[in-house]
This record gives sequence, structure tokens and C-alpha cells, in this order.
Amino acid sequence: PATLAAMNITAQERVDQIRVNLERMRWVYDELPDDLLLVDIAGQEVQLLRDEKPVWTSRVIVGRTERPTPVFRDQVEYLEINPNWTVPPTILKKDILPAMRKNSGYLKKKGLQVVTRDGKPVSPGSVDWNTPAASFPYMIRQPPGDKNALGQIKFMFPNRFSVYLHDTPNRSLFEKPRRLYSSGCVRVDHPWKLAELVLNNPKRWNQKKFEEIVASKKTRWVHLKEPLPVILAYWTAEAGKNGEVMFREDVYRRDGAVLSALDGSGPIRVVYREPSKPGPAAKAPSKSGKSAAASHAPKTMSNRVLRAGALAAN
Repeated sequence: PATLAAMNITAQERVDQIRVNLERMRWVYDELPDDLLLVDIAGQEVQLLRDEKPVWTSRVIVGRTERPTPVFRDQVEYLEINPNWTVPPTILKKDILPAMRKNSGYLKKKGLQVVTRDGKPVSPGSVDWNTPAASFPYMIRQPPGDKNALGQIKFMFPNRFSVYLHDTPNRSLFEKPRRLYSSGCVRVDHPWKLAELVLNNPKRWNQKKFEEIVASKKTRWVHLKEPLPVILAYWTAEAGKNGEVMFREDVYRRDGAVLSALDGSGPIRVVYREPSKPGPAAKAPSKSGKSAAASHAPKTMSNRVLRAGALAAN
């Protein structure tokens, strides 16, 4: 069916698809750094570039259509090994609270805990699970372990979407040709290789060292010497190594809105947000091990353009 559908796409539709993606490229290509972590959402892969050349590529799992992975630009600041998983607001509202209202044993089955905002444990039996998500006074957390939703490592670039790259205990999904299964975050097929490459110090940070930290079962934060730019981009067409054009499925159905804006036949929503002060939950461990506020402000003008374009396409 997919092959037949692709064959039935007209030449003009392919030209329009190229136009749409040239516009998307314009949003980001003016200030690309030499070193970059690039997540190709529609292509469901991630690339690490050094000196503008790809040195590593891996399959990823991205957000499903009803919870798409957002398009934005940021910087990877640190890695977290043996991470805790604090359930983000969307999953709390759409998954956890409804599940607990139906089955009081849901948290225990999933290995989840209720904690106060300062991390003190709370008995699930004492919680009013009918409380709306917006006013829910607790956090739901999953401690490190084999069943942790983040796997054994995550790559942190604190942002307002609560989206990051991470490992996963469910490896079988990487074998699927269409990998839209997450709630927005990006699951990486070979996270430990990526960790070694982004830290770029194989004598100190190598697979043996990572195994020792995992075996300790203690959470460990490892800061990069220099933050690594990361772009989560959405392209449904791009040029291959030999100049051929490769087309991808518009999995989030975003091309139409961009095309309408280019043709002047649709509304254009360009949104510019002033940098906002991070709230209490926007904390990242500093290099000294203490918590420090993580900036959510746009990093460059390109980031502002990228974000505005992404919102126009959503």
C-alpha cells in the first residue's frame, strides 16, 4: 500500500514537497554550527555531525501522531545515567490519572511512586485521584532500574516541552520501519555509543566506565565540556549524498499548512515568545552537583525563526 501510494503522487506534488522543505531549511541553515546533534523527526533517525560531517547515525523512535515530537533548537548540557523519570504533565493528564481512577494498583504495576514537590514519598491510597491534572499537588516518579521508561541514560537539554533524547527498555520497536510510539521524547537505538561520542573523551568516558556506573544503581550526572547544539527538525524531503532527492511520509500532516502559507492561500501564524523565566521545576544539576536553574530562552535568532516556522506548520 505504501509503495502504491508513493507511485500515485504527481510530479507537481513532489515539486511542492520540495518547496515546503526548502522553506524549512531556510529556518535553520543560516547559523548551523560545525558540531551538531540533528534529530530528523520524519525520517526517524538522529545524526551527530563533527566539523559539518556526519560521524554517527542511529534509528530513533519519535512521538506518535497525537503526541508529536516538537520542532525546536537547544543545547545538550549533560547526561544522566541511571535516571529517575518524573512523569511530564501530558502523560499525567492523559495516562496516569485516568488509569488510577480505573485501577488503584496501576502505579505499583508500573513501578511508579507518588512524591511531594520536594521528593518525599506519599502513599497512593491517601491521594485524591479525581483531582484535575492542572491542580494535582504531587509528582509521579519512577526510580532507576531495568523497567524505567527512560532506560539507563538520557541526554538533557532543559526545555519547555520536557522533551529529550533517552534510552528505552523496549528495544523491539526499533525494528519497525515506522517508529512513532513515544509521547514526544526521542528514544535512541544506540544511546551508549552516542554518550561516548558526545563526551568525546574515550579514556575517561567509555563503555566500561558506563557499565560501572549502571551497576552502581546510583544516578550520575555527567556534564559536557561544551554544550552541544541540538536541532529537532521536520523534513519530508532532502538531498542524498549523490544529489538525489529522498522523499519521506508526512507523518504529522504538516506539509499542507506550510504550502498554503507559501502560496498565500492560508493563514500564517508566526509566534514570537519573549524569553520566559524558568519555573521551579526547570532545574538542572550544575557541574558542582548542585541544582541550578536551566534557561529556556531561545539560543539564537535562528532558534526564533525555527520555532516560529514550526508553529506556523502545526
